Amino acid sequence: MKNPSTVITDHLDTWSSAIRAKSSAGRGSGKKQEFYGTMKLRELILELAVRGLLVPQDPTEEPSSELLKRCAKQESQLVISHKIRRKKPLPKIKESEMPFELPSSWSWIRLAEAGYDWGQKTPDSDFTYIDVGAIDKERGFISAPSVLSASEAPSRARKVVKNGTVIYSTIRPYLLNIAVVSESFNPEPIASTAFSIIHPFEGIDAFFVYHYLRSPSFVRYVESCQTGIAYPAINDKQFYSGLLPVPPDKEQRRIIAKVDELMALCDQLEQQQEDGVRMHGTLVQTLLGALTSASDRGQFAEAWQRIAYYFDILFTTESSIDQLKQTILELAVMGKLIEQDPEDEPASKLLTKIATENAKLLRSGKIKRQKPLSHISDDELQFQLPDLWEWCRFDQIIDQEYPIAYGVLVPGPEVNGGVPLVRVADLDIFSPSEKPEKSISNEVDAQYNRTRVIGGEIFMAVVGSIGKLGVAPMSWAGANIARALCRILPNKNIFKPYILILLQSDFMQKGFRSDTRVLAQPTLNIGLIRAAVTPIPPLAEQHRIVAKVDELVTLCDRLKAGHKTAQTTQLHLADCLVEAAIR
Repeated sequence: MKNPSTVITDHLDTWSSAIRAKSSAGRGSGKKQEFYGTMKLRELILELAVRGLLVPQDPTEEPSSELLKRCAKQESQLVISHKIRRKKPLPKIKESEMPFELPSSWSWIRLAEAGYDWGQKTPDSDFTYIDVGAIDKERGFISAPSVLSASEAPSRARKVVKNGTVIYSTIRPYLLNIAVVSESFNPEPIASTAFSIIHPFEGIDAFFVYHYLRSPSFVRYVESCQTGIAYPAINDKQFYSGLLPVPPDKEQRRIIAKVDELMALCDQLEQQQEDGVRMHGTLVQTLLGALTSASDRGQFAEAWQRIAYYFDILFTTESSIDQLKQTILELAVMGKLIEQDPEDEPASKLLTKIATENAKLLRSGKIKRQKPLSHISDDELQFQLPDLWEWCRFDQIIDQEYPIAYGVLVPGPEVNGGVPLVRVADLDIFSPSEKPEKSISNEVDAQYNRTRVIGGEIFMAVVGSIGKLGVAPMSWAGANIARALCRILPNKNIFKPYILILLQSDFMQKGFRSDTRVLAQPTLNIGLIRAAVTPIPPLAEQHRIVAKVDELVTLCDRLKAGHKTAQTTQLHLADCLVEAAIR
């Protein structure tokens, strides 16, 4: 590639379209999406910059070898004047250490040769404290330092810094907490010992050093020598032993100006992406909301026509497809997904049949008398049901021989070969494991006969991950359940897959989450589950609803799989462009 820098501007569509879902375990601002293409573009800009590929070299300029001679003289003068200490001799740079080839006018040095530090002191008066939280790492500035008295000084407040000093956090270096002290603070600034300090000699620009420390090349060096897993870190010796490519001083300034210009372009791209994602999300939410809020078939048909017309541009992200799936569930439990059949037996007769059977079980002593559930008031009804449907309390459709119940409160230590214990981590609607991972003793299990698994039950998390659902395979029969779960077994006259749809719907999930109590963890009271207002269609319609939901959700899954394939291609293309540019 003759001019690697052209890959930046010639492929803006690739940089702006490569977006991926952010890992739930990841660190960051909490955004659900990561602008991967723009992130790779920023890395590419820095990599091209520090390799001498971002701006052209000027053959009339003095090579950096002359600049480094002047730096050596500066260092000698500072040592003679007792402003800094003489450094120990540094090992000669081997060719095998050089990560890439430099332009002929550039030179490799170790970071320690690029500058010096100002030593350490214990604060004896008010001072400006610079810790990791004080820096704006994206712009490379000190943005929020604290002014502390000597008595308030943390034990880490020791490293002296001045205007022009570069600071690099050696703890969790992957976070790239790097900045330039670019102003003279009053009172005197002192930085945390979590930073390595380097004050560049005249002719070596602090912001060129800053950009290099953020470049993929230096990141790879740090990853090769850091230690620790939870809190990886490098020490000062490892930091100062790292290599630094040094261009002529004038070229450094041209590089910094070009980097600033291109990073501003990245900012614009990200802002456009954020605006686009936000507007797209609002459009999807509005159009899908029109379906659920439609008051009659005419409004519903009109809302669906709008969605169908723009379908190809609406459902282009995992988030929008998930919203579509949730809307399908919502329409299903509102009675808007399929046509009603006036020949169906009404749900009122179904509820009457269940109540009659429960009365027989009560008289025979097979179930205990429960506290009567309150009458459903009009204020509790969130939407109008179709004819033949009925509102009821959730407990009215539960098999009363297996009432809704919490599981084992104190499971005790895990026992090899004991009774399997179903936990929140085991829950999976579609592909549960053959057997739960943990086990409890037979003695503990014997105290909780009421929650022993028979197979086929629905389990729902009621502590922590409120509303997470799973279905017990028959291989779990004989296991027990943890306190963080409750068992839900619908009455045999209710189609269980419909109840699973109902429990997955926002209508029920939002109700559960809004009724949680916050103890050590969010907790849902079983009484609130039993009393939840529930829409019940005729039994025949329950079967038709489940069939239609299965059909539409399968189509959504295919749509998402296609999106993931296209997204993977975009991410791969962004990676390939970077590799081609620096090869």
